[in-house]
Amino acid sequence: MPVILLAAGQSSRMRGRDKLLEKVDGMPLLRRQAMMLRSVTTGPVIVALPAPTHPRYEALTGLDFAALPVPDAAEGMNASLRRAFAALPADAPCAMLLLADLPDLTAADLCQVAAAVDLTTSAQIWRGATALGKAGHPIVFKADLFALFADLVGDGGGREIVQAAQGNVVLVPLPDSHARRDLDTLEDWAAWRAERGAT
Repeated sequence: MPVILLAAGQSSRMRGRDKLLEKVDGMPLLRRQAMMLRSVTTGPVIVALPAPTHPRYEALTGLDFAALPVPDAAEGMNASLRRAFAALPADAPCAMLLLADLPDLTAADLCQVAAAVDLTTSAQIWRGATALGKAGHPIVFKADLFALFADLVGDGGGREIVQAAQGNVVLVPLPDSHARRDLDTLEDWAAWRAERGAT
């Protein structure tokens, strides 16, 4: 299954620091996420990134992935989605989408969502959820939805497509808040590290 990792955002709430270059498990979060994705799929790992020469490219040095520059990333997340879904292999039956700033997600979580995918049913979307049932990431989209991403504009993050598929969405509960906890501010990072006993 191809996997798309969204990593072209600007970290605008981090007061000059890049949240995807913050260290997790001894390495930049972005590198950790890309390595985790590579470990759970034999398909392509497509990483949406800012324009080349951005420091995030250096964080991914030596990894097996397809870099997808998003020169119009300032428009919002949908610019990355348009380009990423257009870059998928033509014969892909489905694809997994993941935000890069969800440090609690594990390879086991991704495998659990992937294992729930059944293309013989009417379902079109499978997505991770919190232990309390709140929808989050990763999200697997069936191929018959791919073309819809070409028309997205703004920063909706594909919500329109998920809403249109209501009734055909399967939620897969993951531990705690793995599916939703993102770290957008320095305060978020400090709280998360304190919980882990990390500095």
